[in-house]
Amino acid sequence: MYPDSIKELIESFKYLPGIGEKTAERLAFSTLDLEEEQIEMFSSSLLDVHSKIHKCKNCNTLTDYDLCSICSDETRQNNVLCVVEDSKSVFLFEKLGMFSGKYHVLDALISPLDGINPEDIGLNKLLDRLHNESFDEIIFAFKPSIEGETTSLYIKKILDGMNIKVTRLASGVPIGADMEYVDSLTLERALRDRKVIE
Repeated sequence: MYPDSIKELIESFKYLPGIGEKTAERLAFSTLDLEEEQIEMFSSSLLDVHSKIHKCKNCNTLTDYDLCSICSDETRQNNVLCVVEDSKSVFLFEKLGMFSGKYHVLDALISPLDGINPEDIGLNKLLDRLHNESFDEIIFAFKPSIEGETTSLYIKKILDGMNIKVTRLASGVPIGADMEYVDSLTLERALRDRKVIE
């Protein structure tokens, strides 16, 4: 019923998470109102993101350089490491501007039901950092869920005897919530009131 080019655009928008048929149609028709310059910028930014963005060789967060801006920033606190489950969490904390230490992004959280075991979450890279850099404290900033809890306890067990204080975000972050949907005040309090993992 739609011309082929519009049909293709609708199908393309549906590749994005959370975009169903109706939203894809609305987005496709919205692009018809854009200026050619805006379309070119949109198109080139999609290609740029695909070709230039990769993981920082040190902390695993997304960047377009060898080292991300956080790892290469010499003014950051070098003795506190915040371990998160994805790059979105790093960008969220940075947007809030409430943490001045370093980050490390895991490849995933442990979830045997989804076939994600401890060897699948990129622990070797984290352990290499802990041996090569000098951290006094590690903060686990995972979403409060069974997967987050399992991952925290597993890594904590590995770190026993390494003389590093291990903390987690304080409660107040609702169980099962995605970090990106937690309001900034709750997240700030959770970071400030973090607890030592027993």
